[in-house]
Amino acid sequence: MDLRDSKSRLILIVIALGAALVIAVASCSGGGGDDDGEAAATPSGEAGTPEEEPAEDDGAGGEGDEDDADGAESEVLAQVTGEEDITLTVTRAERESGGFLTVEGTLHNGGGDGWRSRAWAGAERELAGNDFSMAGATITAREEGKRYLILRDTEGLCLCTKFDLNLDAGDTVTWFAQFPEPDPATTEVDFQIGQMPPATIEVR
Repeated sequence: MDLRDSKSRLILIVIALGAALVIAVASCSGGGGDDDGEAAATPSGEAGTPEEEPAEDDGAGGEGDEDDADGAESEVLAQVTGEEDITLTVTRAERESGGFLTVEGTLHNGGGDGWRSRAWAGAERELAGNDFSMAGATITAREEGKRYLILRDTEGLCLCTKFDLNLDAGDTVTWFAQFPEPDPATTEVDFQIGQMPPATIEVR
């Protein structure tokens, strides 16, 4: 009887130890999984932060480029005011292929009334049909001692802007005028139209 009881107790002890071992292994496996999950989450979270920072820097750089572009577009070569608070601004004067010079800018009416001037068509009879326009504009190259008149077609229409009936108070309009190209050595010319003061501009 004692031998049997001893065998029975031994079997129970083995079973109990086996069960305890299984529980211990299961507990270790579960804890290891949690640690692995935390370790995986940490690197991905850390990696996300540096990726966002360069994006902000790139955005700031883009805004600076736009500002530079705007600054270039609004460059003023010359500006004069006369004839009832009319302001003439020159923003471009460049040589073009074909042997001519293109001058561009804006015209602003700073007075309190609408304004127009048929005299801006110039004194030449051939240009009279251009009415209120940039037809009477001239450029003077003092280095050459020459004055250049506006280019025109065979019908006397100028290669320039023709305005509406008048320029309303506060309005700003753009204009262009084309002339024969000055001598290649000429770097500055005086632009003049109507009773406006001459505007000295750099030729490119």
